[in-house]
Amino acid sequence: MLDRTDVIAPNLKWRLSGVTATMARLLPVQAQTIKILATGPGLPTHVPQVPLRSVLVMSRRRCRVWHARRNTEMLLGILLRHVLRKRLKLVFTSASQRHHTRYTRWLIAQMDAVVSTSQRTASYLHHPSQVIQHGIDGSAFHPLADRRALRQELGLAEGFTIGCFGRIRRQKGTDVFVAAMLKVMQQCPGVQALVMGRARARHQQFLQTLRDKVADAGLEGRIHFLPEESVDAMPRWYQALDLFVAPQRWEGFGVTPLEAMACGVPVIATTVGAFDELVVDGSTGRLVPPGDAGPMRDAVLEALRSPDMLQQWSAAARLRVENGFRIEDEAAALNALYRALLDEDGNKPSTQG
Repeated sequence: MLDRTDVIAPNLKWRLSGVTATMARLLPVQAQTIKILATGPGLPTHVPQVPLRSVLVMSRRRCRVWHARRNTEMLLGILLRHVLRKRLKLVFTSASQRHHTRYTRWLIAQMDAVVSTSQRTASYLHHPSQVIQHGIDGSAFHPLADRRALRQELGLAEGFTIGCFGRIRRQKGTDVFVAAMLKVMQQCPGVQALVMGRARARHQQFLQTLRDKVADAGLEGRIHFLPEESVDAMPRWYQALDLFVAPQRWEGFGVTPLEAMACGVPVIATTVGAFDELVVDGSTGRLVPPGDAGPMRDAVLEALRSPDMLQQWSAAARLRVENGFRIEDEAAALNALYRALLDEDGNKPSTQG
């Protein structure tokens, strides 16, 4: 399979992560128009892929693009090219919004092209980059007319439903969301909140502290802690929501607001990551400062008390994704970059479909 492949996308991480989830959604779309394969552990079976060991013995006759998204993947690409003498064009996607270490800057300097997932990410790089923002599959993530029936199917109570999905840890601001919800529910008895995600072993005490606070407030029946769901199952959970909150203290890009907006769910998000490039304050939701439950509570209460405004936000949220954040556009931009790099090497890329 590698003999006919133009692009290799490594995934050198066993556990599910945001990067892995992005690849799982994106690569099948890219594969419709270019020959791309992933390699590495932890990838869903629907993603086109080859075993990592096959990369080590692939032919040198053909030039390919190696698209890394982590330091380990950049390093492996460099070793493949300079030690095993594979013909590779190296690409790196950066989602980080912090100053890189000297080691990371060295790795990036070896790349033939760099992609940034937002304008803010690009500002942290000491290397030219092309901004290609993440997109969403609008056929999977879309509004649902009958939320009441879906909530019943998912075992949820009827009532205004607010969601916070993602890893559970301090960086993700889960504690800020819970604190805001405790205050909201003092004023709004018909509201329920869903905290969905996985807490790794070192964050279990953090999660238990949040559970204890909810129990002490007598709100165990209204603030629900749910286990992480598969990527394929997530659209239904977004579709069950009336409002989504992204409470992060820090984020690289953060795709959850887009997933919610694609389902017609307005978003209250902190001003971190690319959130202020995704959410239009006062049009598709609200932007609030990170780490502060007060403004988050106030934004939620504003939405709760203004059903007409919430309906307008819902329509605008879906439209924003349709007009600027389609996964097909992300795939097309990346594939165009690959083709340009392969053309430089005189290697005409193959097409699919």
